[in-house]
Amino acid sequence: MRYKRLQNSGILCLSFLLSITMLMTGCGGRTDDQMQNGGNNSTTQTSPDAENANLITPTSEIVELEDGFSAVRYDGDYGFDGFLAGGGASSDGEVIEYLANNLLSDLNLGNLLGGVFGCSTIAVQSPDGDALFGRNFDWENCEAMVVESHPKNGYASLSTVNMDFITQNVGGGMVGMALNLDEVKTLAALYAPLDGMNEAGLAVSVNMIQDSATIEQNTDKPDITTTTALRLLLDKAGNVDEALELLEQYDLHGSMGMMIHFAIADSTGRSVAVEYVAGEIIVTKTPVLTNFYLAKGEKQGIGTKQSHERYDILMNQLEEVPQMGMEDVRDALDSVSKDNFGEFESTEWSIVMNLSTGEARYYHRENYSQNYTFRLESL
Repeated sequence: MRYKRLQNSGILCLSFLLSITMLMTGCGGRTDDQMQNGGNNSTTQTSPDAENANLITPTSEIVELEDGFSAVRYDGDYGFDGFLAGGGASSDGEVIEYLANNLLSDLNLGNLLGGVFGCSTIAVQSPDGDALFGRNFDWENCEAMVVESHPKNGYASLSTVNMDFITQNVGGGMVGMALNLDEVKTLAALYAPLDGMNEAGLAVSVNMIQDSATIEQNTDKPDITTTTALRLLLDKAGNVDEALELLEQYDLHGSMGMMIHFAIADSTGRSVAVEYVAGEIIVTKTPVLTNFYLAKGEKQGIGTKQSHERYDILMNQLEEVPQMGMEDVRDALDSVSKDNFGEFESTEWSIVMNLSTGEARYYHRENYSQNYTFRLESL
């Protein structure tokens, strides 16, 4: 197994503070025609089919595409099947413990910490019949990384990680050198996705809800946390039905006691919100999800005022334009980005995913005239 190499590498004195956190109010350069990084080169090439777009081919070395935005690829076993087989984790601390004991041997890991984020998602069919999914991640300025993963026993996927949730506490010397190992950072990032798409055409996003309630399911089922639930779906679910079946097989524990819900869509055009109310899973069919409850009942509508505004804007656009191309979805995301609301957060990334073709276009920090294009292909 590939990760075993890390256990025998020269990182024995590394002090590693892993911080995966779920937040509460908002979800919140350099561009070269070709970028190379050592022997395993990640390349950026001008895309022939989209103006001001770069086609990204990630490799095992983390490459910064512009300030605050990078990409990497991981092939092979990253221990997730072992994580699930061992009963999963009921807290971020248990995720850290698993990483320390099984993947990153001899590391002293700190706590998974977090904050507050707000997001918007939209699912729509294109005029060509493709299933599209758009996502904004609203947060303060952060280090975002796109992770392309090709697991041994699972679907290939693209996911996005806020690397500020994965921080290092170093003391210098060999420790500092070890923290530069791309494989260490990538392994940690694989357990901390906030959204993504897999090769089967499934998309998933986690969105915050401002509510005092928490998610702490406690039955005899195995346990998962917020971000490991996303990794589970990206690796194992081929469509919405399979995703729902998987979630029913686990007890979910919200990171840092935060209330969240999931937006899930697939290549058939189906899209749902998955919410947890009083320990029960409630599924609501919807093309749009922001940061308030959609589930009918006493919780319906609880969330921020702005999240209702963003929801209404997107729903109105879908009523006016029931079919959208990828550029239309980009413009829809732009219309609900943080710049329109005059708040301190920014929309750190926007993604337009084509679940039918495996293409994903990333827009960084509300620069909607420039995108980075990823094309997910199975091995």
